[in-house]
Amino acid sequence: MTAAVGKSLDWGALAPLRLRARGAADGLWSGAHRSIRRGSGVEFAGHRAYLPGDDLRFVDRHALMRHGELVLREFETETDRSVKLVIDATASMGFRGSRAPGAKLAFASVVAAAVAWIALRGGDRVALDWIGGKAPRPLPSAAGPQAFERLVAAMEAAEPGGQLTGEGLEAVLAKVERSAPRGAVTLLVSDLLDLPERSAERIAALGARGRSLVVLQVLDPDEIDLPYTGPVRLQSLESDLVVDTDAPQVRAEYQAALAGLRESFQSELVQRGGRFLFDSTAEKPAAVVRRVLGIVAGGER
Repeated sequence: MTAAVGKSLDWGALAPLRLRARGAADGLWSGAHRSIRRGSGVEFAGHRAYLPGDDLRFVDRHALMRHGELVLREFETETDRSVKLVIDATASMGFRGSRAPGAKLAFASVVAAAVAWIALRGGDRVALDWIGGKAPRPLPSAAGPQAFERLVAAMEAAEPGGQLTGEGLEAVLAKVERSAPRGAVTLLVSDLLDLPERSAERIAALGARGRSLVVLQVLDPDEIDLPYTGPVRLQSLESDLVVDTDAPQVRAEYQAALAGLRESFQSELVQRGGRFLFDSTAEKPAAVVRRVLGIVAGGER
C-alpha cells in the first residue's frame, strides 16, 4: 500500500503486548475455557460432519440409519488439549494504514497471545509457528506461566518480511500437522494476501483427522476501504509490483476481488470442517478473541 514498513514492527497503541493480550483475555476467561474443549471424553457435546480420516467409532449410527448421513458424535474432554498458533509474518503483515492502532502483525499477535493466555490458564498446552517473516524459531507445545512469557517474547521479537513460497508454506503446514494430535485446535492468523496457489486447500487440510481449525483473516481498514482520492501509487510489500491508478475508479473492482478471496477461503474451509473469521485491525482485540472462542466452541459459523 502507501505506507512504508520499517525494520521493526509498528506496535502503535497495541503495545505492550503482554498487557494488551491479558486485557483482551481476562474478561473472557471465566466460564469460557471448558466450553471450547472437544475430544473423546465422556460428556456429549454435539455433532459435526464426518471427514475422511475420522475415527469411525464415533459415527452416530442412528443418524446414519435414519437419514443416511455420516455425522460424528463429539464429547467434552477432561484431558489437556493442545492449541497451535500459526501467525503470518510475511512483509504485508507489517502494513499499518492511517486509521489502524498498529500493524497487522501486531494485531495478530495480540489476538493470538490472548487466546494463548486463556488456554494456558485452563491447563492446556500452546505451541507457536510462523509463516514467513524474520521471526524467531517456532515454540514447541508447552504449558504453564513460563510458556506465556516465552510466547510473548517470541512475538515481540518477530519482524515482518519476505514473500512466502509454496515450498515454505508447505513446510510450515506439514510441521503443524505432524505435531497436532487429534482434538488439537489450530488458530491461523493471516491477511491471506499474496499466498501461493492452492493455499486455501492446503490450509483447510489442517482441520482434518479430528482437529479443529480456525482461520482469522486480518486486514487494515485502508486495505478494506481503499479510501484514497485521485491518482495513487500502490506498491506490493512482497514483490516489486507497482501500480499507478485512480482509487475511486478501481475501488469497486478492488473490493470485489477482496471479497472473492475471502469467499474462496471460507468455502474451502467450511467444506473441510474448518471455520473462517474476517476482521479489521481497527476492531477491539477482545471482541475478536470472543468470536474466536465462540467458533471453537461450535457456537458460530
